[in-house]
Amino acid sequence: MKKILATRRVQIRPLFREDWDRVLAIYLEGMATGLATFETAAPTWEKWDSAHHNFARLVAVSNEDGQLAGWAALSPVSSRAVYSGVAEVSVYVGNEFRRQGVGGMLLDTLIEQSESNSIWTLQASIFPENNASIALHVNRGFREIGTRERVAKLNGIWRNTVLLERRSQIVGLG
Repeated sequence: MKKILATRRVQIRPLFREDWDRVLAIYLEGMATGLATFETAAPTWEKWDSAHHNFARLVAVSNEDGQLAGWAALSPVSSRAVYSGVAEVSVYVGNEFRRQGVGGMLLDTLIEQSESNSIWTLQASIFPENNASIALHVNRGFREIGTRERVAKLNGIWRNTVLLERRSQIVGLG
């Protein structure tokens, strides 16, 4: 039911340079929770653009007023050719659109587009306190690989992350 409601409320389309101001605002909302990223400063468009694949960059747009409700993108995990089919997932939903199915729609579309672009493994590194994000990923076929203990500091405090991965049932089987 939530997915049907969300489908009526938002549509998914490619993320364009012109979307950056709202994408950045949503990223900053996530950053402010302390549960979304180790980053403490927002990147420029140029830095963000160079760190992400040029495919599977998505935004969810409200059908009611055209406002960006969320965004998702993939970044390479390594520059080594053997890892060309492995990507890190980022999914962010604006505060006023959370718990409405937007994250699921973004992640479903991100998975489809990753497979269309020869990605065989998606991974996500999520703070263990971010139960909603972990559940979102698990509900889309990600499995918990383990906990990375004290992997990095956020504001001077060591933090753990839960590492999840999703193996494609289409790409990388041979």
